[in-house]
Amino acid sequence: MSFWEGETCEYCSGPIVEKRVTLHRKVRGQYVLIENVPAGVCKECGTRYYAANVLKTIEESLRGRRQAKRKVLVSVYSL
Repeated sequence: MSFWEGETCEYCSGPIVEKRVTLHRKVRGQYVLIENVPAGVCKECGTRYYAANVLKTIEESLRGRRQAKRKVLVSVYSL
Protein backbone atom coordinates (compact mmCIF):
# COMPACT_ATOMS: atom_id res chain seq x y z
CA MET A 1 0.00 0.00 0.00
CA SER A 2 1.36 3.39 -1.05
CA PHE A 3 1.59 6.33 1.38
CA TRP A 4 -0.38 8.40 -1.15
CA GLU A 5 -3.07 5.82 -1.95
CA GLY A 6 -6.53 7.38 -1.90
CA GLU A 7 -5.19 10.94 -1.68
CA THR A 8 -6.29 13.61 -4.13
CA CYS A 9 -4.72 16.85 -5.30
CA GLU A 10 -5.76 19.96 -3.40
CA TYR A 11 -5.70 22.00 -6.64
CA CYS A 12 -7.48 19.84 -9.23
CA SER A 13 -8.75 16.83 -7.21
CA GLY A 14 -6.78 14.45 -9.44
CA PRO A 15 -5.41 11.18 -8.01
CA ILE A 16 -1.95 11.24 -6.43
CA VAL A 17 0.51 8.44 -7.25
CA GLU A 18 3.91 7.74 -5.75
CA LYS A 19 6.92 8.40 -7.99
CA ARG A 20 10.64 8.99 -7.67
CA VAL A 21 11.61 12.48 -8.82
CA THR A 22 14.71 14.66 -9.15
CA LEU A 23 14.78 18.05 -7.45
CA HIS A 24 17.02 20.92 -8.49
CA ARG A 25 17.74 23.79 -6.13
CA LYS A 26 20.14 26.72 -5.96
CA VAL A 27 22.00 26.77 -2.64
CA ARG A 28 24.52 29.49 -1.80
CA GLY A 29 24.93 30.29 -5.50
CA GLN A 30 25.44 26.68 -6.61
CA TYR A 31 22.96 24.33 -8.23
CA VAL A 32 22.24 21.07 -6.45
CA LEU A 33 20.42 17.97 -7.73
CA ILE A 34 18.69 15.58 -5.38
CA GLU A 35 17.82 12.35 -7.15
CA ASN A 36 15.46 9.50 -6.36
CA VAL A 37 13.20 11.55 -4.07
CA PRO A 38 9.93 9.81 -3.14
CA ALA A 39 7.00 12.10 -3.88
CA GLY A 40 3.28 12.03 -4.39
CA VAL A 41 2.57 13.39 -7.88
CA CYS A 42 -0.85 14.40 -9.16
CA LYS A 43 -1.68 12.47 -12.34
CA GLU A 44 -3.71 15.40 -13.68
CA CYS A 45 -1.70 18.58 -13.02
CA GLY A 46 1.71 17.28 -11.85
CA THR A 47 1.72 18.97 -8.44
CA ARG A 48 4.24 17.28 -6.15
CA TYR A 49 3.73 16.43 -2.49
CA TYR A 50 6.43 15.33 -0.03
CA ALA A 51 6.15 13.53 3.30
CA ALA A 52 7.63 15.31 6.34
CA ASN A 53 10.49 12.82 6.75
CA VAL A 54 11.46 13.31 3.09
CA LEU A 55 11.51 17.09 3.54
CA LYS A 56 13.76 16.70 6.59
CA THR A 57 16.21 14.55 4.63
CA ILE A 58 16.21 17.09 1.77
CA GLU A 59 16.93 19.90 4.23
CA GLU A 60 19.81 17.94 5.79
CA SER A 61 21.24 17.33 2.33
CA LEU A 62 21.02 21.00 1.35
CA ARG A 63 22.63 22.14 4.61
CA GLY A 64 25.61 19.87 3.93
CA ARG A 65 24.93 17.37 6.70
CA ARG A 66 24.90 14.55 4.16
CA GLN A 67 27.71 13.78 1.74
CA ALA A 68 27.02 14.28 -1.98
CA LYS A 69 26.96 11.02 -3.93
CA ARG A 70 28.76 12.53 -6.92
CA LYS A 71 29.46 15.83 -8.70
CA VAL A 72 28.59 16.65 -12.31
CA LEU A 73 29.55 19.43 -14.69
CA VAL A 74 26.56 21.47 -15.90
CA SER A 75 26.46 23.49 -19.13
CA VAL A 76 24.97 26.98 -18.80
CA TYR A 77 23.29 28.81 -21.67
CA SER A 78 21.93 32.35 -21.77
CA LEU A 79 19.36 33.75 -24.18
